[in-house]
Order: sequence, then C-alpha cells, then structure tokens
Amino acid sequence: MLITIADGAPYGVATGAGGALWFTLVHQGAVGRLVPGGEPVVHRLDPADGGPTVIAPGPGGAMWVTEFQGNRIRRITPEFEVTSYEAEAPYGIVAGPDGAMWYTSMRDHVGRITAGGERAEFAVPVVGGMPSGIAAGADGALWFTLNQAGAVCRVTTGGAVSVHPLPTEGAAPVHITAGPDGALWFAEIGAGQIGRIDPAGEISEHPLPDRDCRPHAIATGPDGALWFTEWATCRLGRITVDGVIREFDLPGSEPHGLATGPDGAIWVAMESGGLARVLPDRLAA
Repeated sequence: MLITIADGAPYGVATGAGGALWFTLVHQGAVGRLVPGGEPVVHRLDPADGGPTVIAPGPGGAMWVTEFQGNRIRRITPEFEVTSYEAEAPYGIVAGPDGAMWYTSMRDHVGRITAGGERAEFAVPVVGGMPSGIAAGADGALWFTLNQAGAVCRVTTGGAVSVHPLPTEGAAPVHITAGPDGALWFAEIGAGQIGRIDPAGEISEHPLPDRDCRPHAIATGPDGALWFTEWATCRLGRITVDGVIREFDLPGSEPHGLATGPDGAIWVAMESGGLARVLPDRLAA
C-alpha cells in the first residue's frame, strides 16, 4: 500500500510517541505526522531551506531532525513546537544511552546534543571520511559509518573514536542499525552489499543479487530480520542474521528511509511522493 503525500518527497521516517509515524519532506522543508489509519498532517518548518533528512525519536516524546543543508538540528514536540539548534552539516541522528542525542556531521565529527541545546563535538581521525548513519549499539557505545572512507566507527559516550575499515573497496556505507543479534548492520551503497560488525570489530559482508541496486537505509524488523531499501531498483530487501536474502518490489521510486511502524508494518519513505506500507509477515512467509 502506498500513501501519497501531496506535493511531498519523503526521505526519513521513524516511529514516535503516541502511536504515530513521523517523516521528513526533504525538498519541501517540512515534517509530517501520521497515525496509521488516519490522514497525514504536514508542518512546514521555518525557515524551510534546510533539507530535513533523518528523523529519530528522543527523550520526552520529541522527535529530532537533521538539516545538513541548513546546518541545523530541530527538536519537534508532538504538537509541532519546534526548537532549532545550530550544527555543522548534520546527517544521522539517534538517541544515545546517556539521555542525549548523538549525530554525525559530514564535516568529519560526531556530536552530542541535549534537549536544552548543550552540544559537544568529537573529531573523527579520518579526514574527508564523511560520517553518515549512526546507531546505538548493545555495548553502550554509538556506531556510525564513514561513507567516503569505507569504514565503520565506534564512539564511546566519552567521545573516544575507533575506526574499522571495511574489506571491500568503495563500499560507501550509509545507514546503520542495531541488529537483533547484538551486532550492527549497515548498507553499502557503493558495493551493493549489506555489512555486519560485532562489538569486537569482526566484519562480514553479504553481496546482494544485484550489486548495482544501491542499498541505502536499513532497520531491524519486527520479525527478527534486517530490512533495507534498494534506492536504484526500487526494491525492499530482507536479510536474516544467517545471511538469507529476499527482495520485493516497491511502488513509486527512490526509496530512502524505513522503520517499523506502531502497527507492526514496515514503512518506507519514497522520495517520489509517498509512504509505502509493507506487512513483513506476508512477505517473509
């Protein structure tokens, strides 16, 4: 099923408090809120020039949005009360185990920001690496990708960064998520692979059937598998922790972010103008 967002280009999607699904409209400078079964409500940001991309839930029921073009991070309450904070080229964002939000900056650092706007930055020891996706690991640290350096990094809540280069040249990892097996799983958009790294730094990679499919975002589904978007081929992929891969066609085009919704479905942000709703139990059977 595809829910069309009028004149919108969804990019990021996440489940928030109160059984609602939130999404960003990257070209319209807006965010939206949808309770499954209802109609989407869209709120235009001010200013609307930031290119809102990734969205994630944070403490207190608020949602956090990155705007790498506008050098801003926004905190948005369920009532659409917006607070803006300056941040240099932010992209990925996630709630950390320390009660703060952690984000990546494509200018070679990761940052930590509190609900009150207190911010700290930690340099990444790889110049031009382009920190991208970020996830909270089961080990109490944050893990993020270096898209241009072909690596995955670990940062402690104290700011200590370690770098783990990937075996495949040109892997260009983007998004990363905590898996059901205690490891971190990530999408290699440049190599057409799904990667896995455990807390000890052991890396494995799983080539996809179409190496040119450009996997972009990845999330753990309610069925204990990892689900990912294939941007170039407009497909949704599923990989088990044992490496079994299946793929499914999506409506529309340009799938980016995805998340498990409050209704147990997989929701995919289609930049072509809608949110695709997929029932994992029907596809995985």
